[in-house]
Amino acid sequence: MDELTDTYKTIAKPSEDILFKEKKSKFFGYAFPVKNEDEIKTIIETLKKKHPSANHVCYAWQMGIDQLNYRANDDGEPNNSAGMPIYGQIQSFEVTNVLVAVARVFGGTKLGVGGLISAYKMAAKLALENSKIVEKIVQKQFKLNFEYAQMDVVMRVIKQKNLLIISQKMEMDCELIIAVRKRDAEQIKTLFVGIYGVEIN
Repeated sequence: MDELTDTYKTIAKPSEDILFKEKKSKFFGYAFPVKNEDEIKTIIETLKKKHPSANHVCYAWQMGIDQLNYRANDDGEPNNSAGMPIYGQIQSFEVTNVLVAVARVFGGTKLGVGGLISAYKMAAKLALENSKIVEKIVQKQFKLNFEYAQMDVVMRVIKQKNLLIISQKMEMDCELIIAVRKRDAEQIKTLFVGIYGVEIN
């Protein structure tokens, strides 16, 4: 990601489950916002409990903003017939910090690899279409240390630049943690460096 693109797309909340049917097989598609791999394990376990008759719960996820990590899992389906088609939909919707899972209940008719690929792709697509996609801003945090006497000057800059205060300790020595949009970070840092008696890191 370059300095100018400091936004990314993700989903606001878990999608409702959708059902896609193909030759009596049922494909239940889901999309979840995720922050780490531990969450993913828990969600997949929950889906397996929710669909005890599902033969496979296949999924793909992508996380990260600058450095993208992803994984695709076929859960026993033929190689690359489930996880990768699901991941392809994550890419085509250009979302990150997202898990898309599809639980398949076998309907008695084999679909073949081509049939599986298109069914998993379709269920993943419907799950993402059914999700609220939001754009988020990448932020950088700074810690400001200053004496109480500098409070007015510091607060004036924060108000003017509409900065977000994450936490504050207001005593004789004050400490503020602020969040700044990534592309404005250097400019904001320079402003505070220019104020006598204010330390920023």
